[in-house]
Amino acid sequence: MEEQNPYRNPTRQVADVIADGDSLALADRGTRLGAAILDGLLMLAINLPVMWFGGYLSTVMAASQAGLRPPFGLMLLWTLIGFVLFLLVQGMPLNQTGQTWGKRLLKIRIVDLNGDKPAFARLIALRYLPVSLASLVPIIGPLFGIIDALFIFRADRRCLHDLIAGTRVVNAR
Repeated sequence: MEEQNPYRNPTRQVADVIADGDSLALADRGTRLGAAILDGLLMLAINLPVMWFGGYLSTVMAASQAGLRPPFGLMLLWTLIGFVLFLLVQGMPLNQTGQTWGKRLLKIRIVDLNGDKPAFARLIALRYLPVSLASLVPIIGPLFGIIDALFIFRADRRCLHDLIAGTRVVNAR
């Protein structure tokens, strides 16, 4: 009989399967991070030129050099412009398959708690809009972003935005 070592790594392979018993395997954390990075780079490549030519970047830089914050109304306007650009770029794949372009490339998708593609309006209103609006609130916005990301370390790998929207991210078939 082999001696038990409580510090040894487990040897059994256990598949990550959604708890309700269906066969959708949860997307791993690294893949979700990769998809978020790809989506972020895509949106950055689109938003930066729009912000530059729209005058937002020069206004923010001038305010920063003067030791001031940009006007809240201006920040809100550009958050809404960024959100509209997000919808124009990511809306089609989100509506069709529950995937952003980054998720599609890395073969993961968003599903509701029943394993079905969530309604587009629900995704936008509950998964993406609250995070976007929360980012506007000084101190709380960045804190919300950190807390949202840290929720990925829960056993069910659902971030705060997943809990709000009633979604999870799984491997695409």
